[in-house]
Amino acid sequence: MLTQKIKHFIQLVRQSLRGDEHDYTSGSIRQAIVLLAIPMILELSLESVFAVVDMYFVGHMPNAEVAVATVGLTESMITIIYSIAIGLSTAATAMVSRRIGEKDPEAAARAGVQSIIIGVVAALVISAIGVFFAPELLGMMGAQPEVMAEGASFTRIMLGGSTVIVLLFLINGIFRGAGDAAIAMRSLWLASGLNIVLCPLFIYGIGDWEGWGLKGAAIATTIGRGSGVLYQCWHLFKGDHMIRFKRKYLQIDMKLIRSLIGIAWPATLQFIITSGSWIVLAWIVSTTGGTTASAGYQIAIRNVVFFILPAWGLSNAAATLVGQNLGAQRPDRAKKSVFLAAQYNAIFMAFVMLLFVFFPQPIIGIFTRDAAVQEVGVRALRIIGYGYIFYGIGMVMMQALNGAGDTKSPTWISLICFWGFQVPFAYLLAKTGGMGPTGAFIAVPAAETLIALLTWWWFRRGKWSKVVV
Repeated sequence: MLTQKIKHFIQLVRQSLRGDEHDYTSGSIRQAIVLLAIPMILELSLESVFAVVDMYFVGHMPNAEVAVATVGLTESMITIIYSIAIGLSTAATAMVSRRIGEKDPEAAARAGVQSIIIGVVAALVISAIGVFFAPELLGMMGAQPEVMAEGASFTRIMLGGSTVIVLLFLINGIFRGAGDAAIAMRSLWLASGLNIVLCPLFIYGIGDWEGWGLKGAAIATTIGRGSGVLYQCWHLFKGDHMIRFKRKYLQIDMKLIRSLIGIAWPATLQFIITSGSWIVLAWIVSTTGGTTASAGYQIAIRNVVFFILPAWGLSNAAATLVGQNLGAQRPDRAKKSVFLAAQYNAIFMAFVMLLFVFFPQPIIGIFTRDAAVQEVGVRALRIIGYGYIFYGIGMVMMQALNGAGDTKSPTWISLICFWGFQVPFAYLLAKTGGMGPTGAFIAVPAAETLIALLTWWWFRRGKWSKVVV
């Protein structure tokens, strides 16, 4: 019996990686979760590799403290871009998954094209701001003068490449909504693989060429992401998949754009609220602990992101199942899918929690040799790690609501928990209470626990199943 189960699981893994078409509105829910979750987990694990790879290589540069602080502060600003990308991706996933559940792939493709038009316009505006005001933006983040002087080029390139960041997230959201998670995964494989190869080459050079230093990391990351976007576009227009774009879909459809924006703006605001609060936390750490504390905190956060994104992949699987099953008029199946995904996520995050609580030193030691930076990073990783089980549950509930098109409810919950609780609590402990960076660290698991409790309660009320998309 056990052997048969193992063989069946291996068969499911192979099927999920091949990207075989599957009807997620019927059959085994466990099988549906596995087929969607495995490529989504691998996809977002590879997205997290971008931040970790950059942090690793710049952490071994001669002026590592300044380089790490630059990457960390820039990444904090890029979370605003991620917020827009994820917000639009959420709308695209909700719309596409509903249409696929209704067995209308042509309408799904039209929705995907219009979401890309919105994303490109938004990204171009952000790119222009980043290119012209990079040093000023670093200064606003509390960067020291040496960070502003040496890191401006890195920040300018990273923010200037906003379009590829938005498109990489957004198009993968379209594929996920269609249930074609394997293509999304492969695009990140390509992007991450190029980044891993090019990052050390562009930073340190080869032979007589000395490389571009910190700026090289930004160039490598942007090239990697851009290549992933080109791969996505090829499959959208030339591939043989459930969702395929046609030239006639490129015509602007204002009615559909308004519908997408109606779903996207609360989702975008939701992630801006979240990422904005993280920017404030980075500012609190930087202003109470200086560059050393900022560097240690940023290394810890990169590892937090590395382990959270796979769990987010499982949450995205729940979102796709909710959207497609609501489209197929099966809300009970959607609900069961979410609770089962939450159970799996909690189990995974429990293992991560044990890793962070008991083994933070070896993890942080990979990224820096500076003893003072290590001390802060270890402390941050251990404290933040205590709330990991709640992170996993809250993420599934949030994404399930988003997948149903109920993007306003998670937005209100985020506003209450992050800006009504996390930010003032962190400020109170760190500045008023004199705890410094440690106060900011404590506020993170406290807020995430509150989010998990509120989203669980709201999901059980069931109003999400009545949302029209």
